[in-house]
Amino acid sequence: MSERLRPRAALPTAASAAVGVLIPGHAQAAALGAPETAALALFVGSALAAVVSSVLLVRARRRIAETRAEADATIGELRARLDLAEVLAAADVQAIVIWRAGARDPEIVGDASRLPGAPAGTRLLAFGTWLDASSARMIDGAVEALRRRGEPLRLMLRTARGAHIEADGRAIGSAVMLRLRDVTGERLARAETDARNAELHAALGRFTALAEALIHPVWLRDESGRLIYANEAYGKAVEALDGRAAVERGAEFLDQNERAAARRANDAGQVFRKRAPAVFAGARRIFDVVEAPAAFGSAAIATDVSELEDVRADLSRQMDAHRRTLDELTTAVAIFGPDGALVFHNQAYRQLWSLDPAFLETSPSDAVILDRLRADRKLPEQADFRTWKAQLHEAYRAIEAREHWWHLPDGRTLRVVAAPNPRGGVTYLFDDVTERLALESRFNALSKVQRETIDHLQEAVAVFGSDGRLRLHNPAFQALWDLSEEELAERPHADQILTACGARHADAELWRRLKMAMTAMPDERQPLTARIDRAEGAVIDVVTLPLPDGGTLATFTDVTARVNVERALRDRAEAVEAAARLKADFTSHVSYELRSPLTNIIGFGQLLGDPRLGALSPKQREYVDHILSSSSALLAIINDILDLTTIDAGAMELELGPVNARDAIDGAVEGVRDRLAEAGLGLEIDAPPSVGTFVADGKRVRQILFNLLANAIGFSKPGHAVRVSAERTQDAMIFRVADRGSGISPELADKVFDRFESRTAGAAHRGVGLGLSIVRSFVELHGGSVALDSRIGEGTVVTCRFPLRAINSEAAE
Repeated sequence: MSERLRPRAALPTAASAAVGVLIPGHAQAAALGAPETAALALFVGSALAAVVSSVLLVRARRRIAETRAEADATIGELRARLDLAEVLAAADVQAIVIWRAGARDPEIVGDASRLPGAPAGTRLLAFGTWLDASSARMIDGAVEALRRRGEPLRLMLRTARGAHIEADGRAIGSAVMLRLRDVTGERLARAETDARNAELHAALGRFTALAEALIHPVWLRDESGRLIYANEAYGKAVEALDGRAAVERGAEFLDQNERAAARRANDAGQVFRKRAPAVFAGARRIFDVVEAPAAFGSAAIATDVSELEDVRADLSRQMDAHRRTLDELTTAVAIFGPDGALVFHNQAYRQLWSLDPAFLETSPSDAVILDRLRADRKLPEQADFRTWKAQLHEAYRAIEAREHWWHLPDGRTLRVVAAPNPRGGVTYLFDDVTERLALESRFNALSKVQRETIDHLQEAVAVFGSDGRLRLHNPAFQALWDLSEEELAERPHADQILTACGARHADAELWRRLKMAMTAMPDERQPLTARIDRAEGAVIDVVTLPLPDGGTLATFTDVTARVNVERALRDRAEAVEAAARLKADFTSHVSYELRSPLTNIIGFGQLLGDPRLGALSPKQREYVDHILSSSSALLAIINDILDLTTIDAGAMELELGPVNARDAIDGAVEGVRDRLAEAGLGLEIDAPPSVGTFVADGKRVRQILFNLLANAIGFSKPGHAVRVSAERTQDAMIFRVADRGSGISPELADKVFDRFESRTAGAAHRGVGLGLSIVRSFVELHGGSVALDSRIGEGTVVTCRFPLRAINSEAAE
């Protein structure tokens, strides 16, 4: 490159020289004119450029020829090297994988199929298909590190067939190379030795890890008996820092006699086994020592059995306590050995069969005892005793316990359990269940009666135990809440049942209270009474009651019909009361509205009848009299209604004073004389002067007698007499008004004193039904009472009783 640039650098110098030759001096240039000078310079420049270009072209051709010769020499050398590399690569069983920068796929040199078990082509890189698992994992990780970070690798791999492959990888320039070569000959032997050494080293590591993890002392000795290995438990036993420190110190775990005995056994090729005491971390304990001889020494382990010895001693003590406990049981127990001889029996066994203690101390066999009991008629009667006994003795060869029921001749029932012993023999348990069976029978009968009773109740009944689970229910409960038999058969908890019931009635607070009543602690459960209004209109009364056993009884009674009747009666009573109130309001308003025009009618009728205003014809006089009489009757009715309204309102006040009984009767009779004459009735008065006076409202007394007489006249038959009487007793003034009418039937007798009730049977008169009602109201306002005595076809007697004392006390106030 320097030679090529050199002519270009010298170009200005040559041009200057040429110009100097053509133009010797500045004077000459100055002598020429400007145009001539420019033309001359252009000519000289063109000539110089042509010369320079020719020189450069010659040099370039010579340089190209030299470069081509050098390239041909280099290519020849590289081809020779490539041929040598290919010869060397083919001389060995190997494959080379090259990853070049920018290349998509790797390049594989060599025949990969010659490697043991390796596939051809790029499948060679699927190491998991032809290498074993551990080798595949290693080469995969190493190749990844080689390609990413350029880390070289050198591994000894093992194929799935057991052959050995050497892997060598490194980065060369911008490329990465991996060489896989089959290992043969001495290198193969070395690889196999290294693999075997790795396996043995791994096995030794596993054994060492196990030995170090053991809590039992483990140690190894060489051929001379010198300690060469001890685990951590051994070091702890001899109070060393660890097993290595114990080996360095030569600390011994066993005493000299035990070591000597073990050495003698090992020298004889025998395994030394012995239970011996030893000191472990300063404490004396019992160990099972096992020391086994090996090719180059021995291995030993000591197992701590101190706890086992303690357990054995404790078991012996427990067995003694067990025997004493069995001897106190009410259940008869007899234990027989594998040979059938009696090993143990308790006091209950002797008492059950009334056997002689001396006989039992001789350890008789099972068969002998059965024969003796059969001779004493203490065993169940059997048609084939030999077969029965053989079946009983099958327990000696059985695996599980067998249960028998013996019904003895004396009426007792025994539950017999024959349980085989782990080391042979049989243990018999005799339980007298006579009384229990009788109690169970009575209990089952009572339970059946209880069940039948509950099942036939109309109320839904459920009983929950102390654990809150359903123990008992009847069909009515199941039907009421629409629960399935499968749900109730699993004895669900009260919470589950109440949740199912609550889904049909969404009163969360009520179900919470029921849950507390059924699932609280037994001593905290309280009775609960509640009412459930279901969505479909049913009404359920719920009552919970704690039971003595800690359970809870819950009853659900469908009171829909009763509640509906109560509601209907309540609604009817309210309607009747509202109607009565409406009627009273109506009559009160109507009476006040009628009284004013009626008063005008009466006033104008009286004016029409006054002769001073002009004479009337007889017919007009008759009409005016009818108007006045009808108006007076209507006014009396209105006054009665107003009086009743005043009494109902509590505004009626009596004007108390002395009232002469005879004068009151005469005043009332005076008002009905015309009616008596018109009805063709007579009048009888029974009021002697001794009747005297009493304290009352005279006006109201006369009104009472007037209404009674008017009522009697209206319902009396012509030709008879109405009788009125007065009688004085020690504490009351009594008035009676009797008629000889048709009488009142018993079903109407209780209604005649009600307002707007009128008896019509057998009478031409029909009133508005207020007379007797006013009579009762005024008499009761005086503190008295009214009674009616009537007989069909004979007449009616109304009795009014005015108390003297009550009236006298009110007058005094």
